[in-house]
Amino acid sequence: MTPRRVGPPFRWSRKLLTVAGIDVYVHATFLLLIAFLAFSDLIAGQGVAAMVRATSLILAVFTSVVLHEFGHALMARRFGVLTRDITLLPIGGIARLEKMPEQPGQQLLVAVAGPAVNLAIAVLLFGVVRVLDVQVGLESLRHAGGPFLTQLMWINVSLAAFNLLPGYPMDGGRVLRALLAMRMAPERATQTAARVGQGVAVIFGLVGLLVSPLLIVIAVFVWLGAQAEHALSTVKVALDGLSVRDGMVSDFKTVGPTDPISRAVALTLAGFQQDFPVLDGARLVGMLTHGDVLKGLAEQGANLSVAQAMRVELETTGPSETLNSALTRMQQGGSRVLMVVEGEKVVGLLAVANIGELVAMAAADRHTGAAATPQN
Repeated sequence: MTPRRVGPPFRWSRKLLTVAGIDVYVHATFLLLIAFLAFSDLIAGQGVAAMVRATSLILAVFTSVVLHEFGHALMARRFGVLTRDITLLPIGGIARLEKMPEQPGQQLLVAVAGPAVNLAIAVLLFGVVRVLDVQVGLESLRHAGGPFLTQLMWINVSLAAFNLLPGYPMDGGRVLRALLAMRMAPERATQTAARVGQGVAVIFGLVGLLVSPLLIVIAVFVWLGAQAEHALSTVKVALDGLSVRDGMVSDFKTVGPTDPISRAVALTLAGFQQDFPVLDGARLVGMLTHGDVLKGLAEQGANLSVAQAMRVELETTGPSETLNSALTRMQQGGSRVLMVVEGEKVVGLLAVANIGELVAMAAADRHTGAAATPQN
């Protein structure tokens, strides 16, 4: 099975290559970083040789970063989890897994696989530099002209150590989350690890003020990542025990394949909905999304038929599927709406907006319940 392709994960990123079925992208800002550092050496009077050496070291380091991400991806594949892509950014690499494995032990192995790759590279380089009788001490990092392989070895050790810091959603934070999930509910484990991650982000930011602006950038990414994971966990708690039937809209409109898309426009303006199942009689033949309508209007006008604008890749769910499961599939596929099908009949629509309303109502209900609880 191949993960669904949804295009580049970030704007200004370009596909570099495909390895083991996983697309590797490079962000334009990464290329700018290499150019900046290379010309900085040249302007500083280091010479062309120093510039080439510095650029080679940067490329070697980011090759190690890509291998780190493949460590996560290939370990996840062992547990049936596919990886959408890997992107090379100036602050490191990002592997987009379709999901995390369900079992905490499997999550732990996926999390440590990346740093383990860096340690393996370091051990291999250590053997090489010993054979070559090259300096192996940390002092090689103090000046740019130190032994190339020794510097790369210690950088890989540093990458492994840094990534194992408990700054969720960094690797160390995911290790912490997996260990916590072995002793408490998964959502509580995520929320606890996310709070620790935000604390680590604050420390990164404070240290960055004194040491390096790059740490401040990393702190922002860690803080936002931890915040997003905390929010997602809150959503899962709110939806726990609910099925698609609880969140779907059962009063909906449909369009036919021979209708003009102007009918969908009229229904949308009337306030009914934005996405429409396409029925040929009683048979489901497609889905016309709001994006399809806008594209059709822009390219061919309001008289374009629904059949020419609709998509035939049917993304469906059943009324008995859990809302958490359906939401996960929607996030993985980049869908904002699923058709709810029971037997051969479309019985409802499940939209991200409706799920959001359910979460908001659940949060308000908990708040009201807490306020109504008598205090001793």
